[in-house]
Amino acid sequence: MIIVPGIVSPAILWTHIAEHLSDSWDIWILDVRGRGLSEQGETLDYGLDVCAEDLAAFIAATRLNVPIVIGHSMGARIAARLAARSSVVGKVIMLDPPASAPGRRPYPIASSRTLAMVKAARLGEGEAYLRQPGIARWPEPLLRQRAEWLATCDPRAIDAAYHDFHSQDIYDDVSRITCPVTLVVAGASGVINAEEVEQFLRSQPRLRIIEAPGAAHQIQAENADLCLRILRRALQEGV
Repeated sequence: MIIVPGIVSPAILWTHIAEHLSDSWDIWILDVRGRGLSEQGETLDYGLDVCAEDLAAFIAATRLNVPIVIGHSMGARIAARLAARSSVVGKVIMLDPPASAPGRRPYPIASSRTLAMVKAARLGEGEAYLRQPGIARWPEPLLRQRAEWLATCDPRAIDAAYHDFHSQDIYDDVSRITCPVTLVVAGASGVINAEEVEQFLRSQPRLRIIEAPGAAHQIQAENADLCLRILRRALQEGV
């Protein structure tokens, strides 16, 4: 199983989820390029296609045989892009992916908010920023870890991801996936609305939908127990 995190979530912020699932699965968590311990730089391409190619290269290098890929937010779009264009993935679980696409409503989490969070962390003010009113409070150990590792996220990678959220068509990718695919909708996040759920289903009639009422977008941190229950259910379905 491979976990591909979201836009400003280095791999280390998913270790608590992986540890619980490791009773049944061998798990890898990727630092998407420009985050965590991965490469970053002025000349590096941070687009969706190359991130999907990185995932494919990892699968090939580790000789994994059609692994399950769990993608959260941006990571779900990376997983969907690879599964749409390759048969190397055995199953995709998309956790609350941005449903934005050309001609559709924008991603509701503003890029300015995400960039401000990273800027604060790079100035050594990440923990204070994350404790502000209006910022969803993570459990204390994760909050401190998040404040530390946000500083590793390249703002250029964030800009590229936001550009692709609106210029790349996730519905076309989902329509081309031939392996089992599950969409998890976090009910309290506002990232996927009812109309967009219907569009996903029109794109892929075999799509499995799991609703997570009351769940935040950062379900792995703010609703970790619920996240684990949903992932276990998704992993059991369609096997």
